[in-house]
Order: sequence, then structure tokens, then C-alpha cells
Amino acid sequence: MGRIGISCLFPASWHFSISPVGCPRILNTNLRQIIVISVLAAAVSLLYFSVVIIRNKYGRLSRDKKFQRYLARVTDIEATDTNNPNVNYGIVVDCGSSGSRIFVYCWPRHNGNPHDLLDIRQMRDKNRKPVVMKIKPGISEFATSPEKVSDYISPLLNFAAEHVPRAKHKETPLYILCTAGMRILPESQQKAILEDLLTDIPVHFDFLFSDSHAEVISGKQEGVYAWIGINFVLGRFEHIEDDDEAVVEVNIPGSESSEAIVRKRTAGILDMGGVSTQIAYEVPKTEEVAKNLLAEFNLGCDVHQTEHVYRVYVATFLGFGGNAARQRYEDRIFANTVQKNRLLGKQTGLTPDAPYLDPCLPLDIKDEIQQNGQTIYLRGTGDFDLCRETIQPFMNKTNETQTSLNGIYQPPIHFQNSEFYGFSEFYYCTEDVLRMGGDYNAAKFTKAAKDYCATKWSILRERFDRGLYASHADLHRLKYQCFKSAWMFEVFHRGFSFPVNYKSLKTALQVYDKEVQWTLGAILYRTRFLPLRDIQQEVFRASHAHWRGVSFVYNHYLFSGCFLVVLLAILLYLLRLRRIHRRTLRNGSASALWMEEGLPSQKAAGTL
Repeated sequence: MGRIGISCLFPASWHFSISPVGCPRILNTNLRQIIVISVLAAAVSLLYFSVVIIRNKYGRLSRDKKFQRYLARVTDIEATDTNNPNVNYGIVVDCGSSGSRIFVYCWPRHNGNPHDLLDIRQMRDKNRKPVVMKIKPGISEFATSPEKVSDYISPLLNFAAEHVPRAKHKETPLYILCTAGMRILPESQQKAILEDLLTDIPVHFDFLFSDSHAEVISGKQEGVYAWIGINFVLGRFEHIEDDDEAVVEVNIPGSESSEAIVRKRTAGILDMGGVSTQIAYEVPKTEEVAKNLLAEFNLGCDVHQTEHVYRVYVATFLGFGGNAARQRYEDRIFANTVQKNRLLGKQTGLTPDAPYLDPCLPLDIKDEIQQNGQTIYLRGTGDFDLCRETIQPFMNKTNETQTSLNGIYQPPIHFQNSEFYGFSEFYYCTEDVLRMGGDYNAAKFTKAAKDYCATKWSILRERFDRGLYASHADLHRLKYQCFKSAWMFEVFHRGFSFPVNYKSLKTALQVYDKEVQWTLGAILYRTRFLPLRDIQQEVFRASHAHWRGVSFVYNHYLFSGCFLVVLLAILLYLLRLRRIHRRTLRNGSASALWMEEGLPSQKAAGTL
């Protein structure tokens, strides 16, 4: 019987042989088929297990990454590792009307993906407290002495310099952004204050601080920054990872020829402060909006990438905050009461015994309005529905369609596919006294507000003394809760035209246990081009060390491909040997095969 010798591409001395004598007949007749099937089965098995491993590994990595990002936003309480050279820093000073606050932010090195934004978060000190500091008064108090502004703001910058590692100062951007207090100053005084900052700060601090880093921002900019900050914390700028996430189709402005992209639905914001009320939400490209009410911007680091292009409607309504609205309401009461008393000869409100009956105050509470040395006495009747009816004219709504407060145009909102967050007074009205913060329900809210308004003031005081309300609720909140509840309800449903069955408003003070400031949106927007530096460095390293830049997936495919090539070469060689063996058998000279391979004949081999 013949014997088959196999060298398998190895040196001639490395060989073994298979004798068909000890094998079943089926192996003798189908050896080629069995070899082919075995090699193919091994290759298929290798590919299958490689794909499974890769899928499991990357699926787990994706889930782990998502969980870690979520956990970082939910907790975010660890102290910042200032010894990590890959951590970057940014500073924003919020110069408001009553004081100035400095916020220090940090973020890890960008991952190199141009579609991802920087993962910015608030810096925390060794005690895990946010690196924030506030000073008073507001910067606008130095309007007549701008040369003192640098000394005024130095304590804030010294505070930041102590927390940001010294080696990082020169690459840490500093932004000084002034808001409401500075807006009311004449332009000449604004310019003088900014010039003093731009001149003196670079002398004493080596932060990255250019002329464009100090400015007075508009209410529109402030609203956009707030919108960016909220949606960033909510993760609405990230990639779609779950099938159950709310999405929208968006046609990007300036790209009429491209198809609509699908991305996460962003949230709108409602913010009612003491003086003003603000609304901001994303609008489609097809909706025409006046330029003064529209902000169009790209949060991505590449202007040619349109994935993070957003069109946001932003409107600010001065005089529509909770306290300002109450002041307007009292001014109207005073003027109307004085006029009616003069024309009709009445004495309404002139004495405590004949007070003006105010439906917007709790039942039986006594209050008074003083103007120009004259006093109007009030007594609450606690009628929530009458209060709503009384304040409706203050909305200044017009008969035109698609108008909001003060007759300002408001683009249509797709209520069935939208989500809004209400801050400040929207939260205080629902939570401080009524204890209904969170998911807003109009029916439950109106019932609770009616019950509160109709409750006698003495009972409300007793509950307050027993600590039944929020810890930061004071007597001022209790006194004007009835009015502010009605005002918030009317602004939301009548002013902004949200239906009473709208279920997607969440009133909140914090998001993921963090108070979200507009400064977060500001640093995110103003540092949006910084990832380009990291991306360019990655490309540079990849061009000089290509194999280091090869991904895990690519390595596995490369290995699998090489393995298949080797298997194919072995198979071809085996087939070649098989053909040679059969040919020699047909020619009757089995020893010729061994001579062709340069080995001793069978007989010689048997004598060894």
C-alpha cells in the first residue's frame, strides 16, 4: 500500500505520513472531500466566533460607555483629578445684576470622533464640592468707576487659579460674560468696563483670554445657552442608542439637497424668574421665524458636519416674571380703585374696614398697596378661577393666530412629539407649597391651587409653623402663592397656548441632582472647535504609527483574513501532493514521489 507524506510548506525534514492501511475505506475514497470540508468548517467556525466575540465585546463596551456617561451625569460627585494631564479646563464668569459668579468646568480628552461633543462637567474640589464662587455687588455698580472693575473681579480669578493646575493655565479659556445689569448701561460705560478687564487681566493672570472672551451677551444668547445646557445634561446631543428613545426627523438649514437626518428629540425650556419669562425650543427648517427670535448654530467641531446644527426659537418677555406681574397687577388695582372712588364717591380700600377684595390672595389675609403716600387696603377672597379671569388681560394676547405673550410671534409646537422643562417659578409654584413638582398635570394642579386659595390664612400660617411646606418656602411665598399659581397657569396655557391636557412638562429645580446654569451651555458652545485639536493630533499619530491606530475590530478581521489565506495555501499544497501521489501510482513508480521531494525512498527509509 502507498503512503502519503505531508510537508505543509515547512522544510523538507519536517514531515509526517498517513498510511491508508489503518484508515476506514471511506477515508481512502473521500480524503480530499474530508480535508476540504474540515478546513472550511474550521474557517467558518473561526469567523463565527470572531464575530460573536467582537459583537459581545463592543456591545458590552457600548452599554458600559452609555452607563458610565449616565452615571457620571447622575452622580458627578467625584473630586476632579488635577494630576491627570489629559483633563482640560475652562472658566466662565457670570456677571449678573446682583453679583458675579465664577464657574470652573473640566472635560477629558476628546475621543477623536468629530460627531461627538466634549464631555464637559463642573469641576469639583478635594471635598467634592463644585468649584463656584460668588461676590457682590453686580459689575454694573462700577459704571462710573470702570478702573476698579479688575480689582473687583480679581478674587474670583484668584479662586479659579488656585483650583486649575498651574501647568494648565495658559491653555484654559476664560470667558467673562455680562447679562442683565450691564445691558441697561449706556454703550460707552459698557465699553469702558470691558476695556479695563481686557487690559488688566492678562497682566496678572495667564489664562487664555482674548478680546472676544469678554462681552455683554443679549437675552437671546442667554436663552440659547440655557437651552444648550439643559439638553446637554439630558444627553439629547448624543447618538441614538436605544430603540425606545424619542427621535425627530430634521432637515438641516442650507442643505436642501440632502435627506433629513434622524436624531434625538431635544427638550424645550420655560423659565419664569422674578422679572421676566423665557421660552426656547427647536423649530424645523420649514418654519419661518424673524431673525431676532431665531438662533441658528452648529455645536459640532466641523462646520461641514451638519449633525449638530440646530434652529432654536428664543423669546424673552420682560415684565412677565412672577414678581413683576404681581407689581403690574397691584398697580392696576391701585389706579382703578382710586379712579372709581373719585368718580363714584366710594371709599373702597381706603380703610381696613372697607378693603378691596382681592381674589388672588388667600382667604381672609390682609395686605396693602402703598403708592405716592396713599394706601389701599386689601383682603383676600381666595377665588382661583376669578383670579385667573382677572389677570388674563395682562397676557396682552392679540386676535392673530400664532402669537404669544405681548403679541409676539410663536412658531407652532408639535405637542404630541415634544417635551418641556419648566424652571424657577414653574417649579416653585408647583413644589414649594403644593408639593407637586415634577410631571405637570393641569387638572391636579388647578384643584390643588383652588384648595390652597380657598384655605383661610390662619390655617396656612399654622401649617407653615408646623413645617409642612418646603424648607425654603417663606411667608412671602405663602402670601402670593395663589396669585403666582394663577399667573403660571395662564402664561403656560393661555400665553404660550399649551393645551390643558399636555402631559410632557416637567417642573424642575435641578436635572440629575444638578442645578444647570446657562454658563454650561456657554462653555460648550464657545469651546466647540477645541476637539479639532485632539482630532488632528490623533491623525498625526496615526500617520506615524499606523498599527497603533488600528482598531480592535480591524485587527480581528485582519487576523481572520491572514488565517484564511494560510489555510487556503495549506489546502492547495495538500491537493498538489495528492495529485502528484495519484499520478505516480498510475505510472507504477511510487518511489518517484519521494525522489521528487528530495527524500530517501521508502526502502531506504525503512532501513533507518
